[in-house]
Amino acid sequence: MILGIDGYLGWPLALRMASKGYEVIGIDNMATRKSVEEVGSISALPIKSMDERVKIANKEFKGKITFVKGDITDYKLICDTIKEHTPETIVHFAEQRSAPYSMIDVNHATYTMRNNINGTINLIYAIRGADLDTHVVKMGTMGEFGTPKFDIPEAPFVDVEIKGKRDKITTPKWGGSWYHWTKVHDTNNLLFANKLWGITMTDIMQGPVYGTRTSEIKSEDLFTRFDFDAVWGTVVNRYCVEAILGEPLTPYGKGGQIRGFLSLQDSMDALTLLIENKPKTGEYRSVNQFMELLSVNEIAEIVKTEAAKLGIDAKIKNVENPRVEEEQHHYNPERTVLPSLGFKLKVQMKDAIGEIIKDLLPNKNRLENYKDVLLPKTRWR
Repeated sequence: MILGIDGYLGWPLALRMASKGYEVIGIDNMATRKSVEEVGSISALPIKSMDERVKIANKEFKGKITFVKGDITDYKLICDTIKEHTPETIVHFAEQRSAPYSMIDVNHATYTMRNNINGTINLIYAIRGADLDTHVVKMGTMGEFGTPKFDIPEAPFVDVEIKGKRDKITTPKWGGSWYHWTKVHDTNNLLFANKLWGITMTDIMQGPVYGTRTSEIKSEDLFTRFDFDAVWGTVVNRYCVEAILGEPLTPYGKGGQIRGFLSLQDSMDALTLLIENKPKTGEYRSVNQFMELLSVNEIAEIVKTEAAKLGIDAKIKNVENPRVEEEQHHYNPERTVLPSLGFKLKVQMKDAIGEIIKDLLPNKNRLENYKDVLLPKTRWR
């Protein structure tokens, strides 16, 4: 079961699992489409309606995908759907996923809090009520940790000493937006549910994802969405659209902000490994999911270099940072779980940018009308 099947990650994961012969039940309330439209943007790659894309995918993958339109903040819906289909695994992507969107104003902040936290609480209570040994795979974010001066462990708890006394505490976290804080609260709530009821969980701290294709996305009819605006677009995707539109690539501030990035293909490979190699029953597993540590300045240079190979002369122009964050900092997360499962990196960013730009170029004329959504309008202060 995939909660948030219409999303950037949800749709390609549905294709991946269907291609492997799994029955896939997807739930989505289509909120991302509405919210992207709200801020005046679109998916850079045209995507079909949910009914159309499921119909096309089911021809390709032998009718393995079933779609349920609904909202997981509707407790009865999630309970009834889980009881009807008794999923072995539930992958939870059904959250408002944009930091800038959560920072627009009080209404967007409180919506993000209600939607994300209530949906996760509904899910764990629904699993408990159904009395199922279901593996919950929850999408968190590396952004839960902020940018600490310590190396980020891949564990839910750490040993500490405070005034001469030793104990275990949850790994310290410091979210950088209301969105990030909902993910921190989710982690705490999942840890508590695991302690109370022994629900088997994989909590994924994933870095920003980029890309247009996976091995299952072989035609434009199966494209997943591709957001590029300052509210919904990840930095790599935004730079690629800026390049094809002849706009400068725009790192925020000094551009030394380092994050752990991974391609859409590698995200799907990692998720598949985690789904097919679940923790022991009753275990809570935390996973730091990223492949390359890069600064936003370094990424701009990569996009500029790869765009030049396609005849595009991209410029770089650092702009005022709308966020409250350190622009030069230590960043060294641990990563052991995925390598222990045999994960192998397939895509490096420098090798993926050209494919992304090639997929975007046929949409250049359509995107010309959306240049005004590239620069940030929402400020943290």
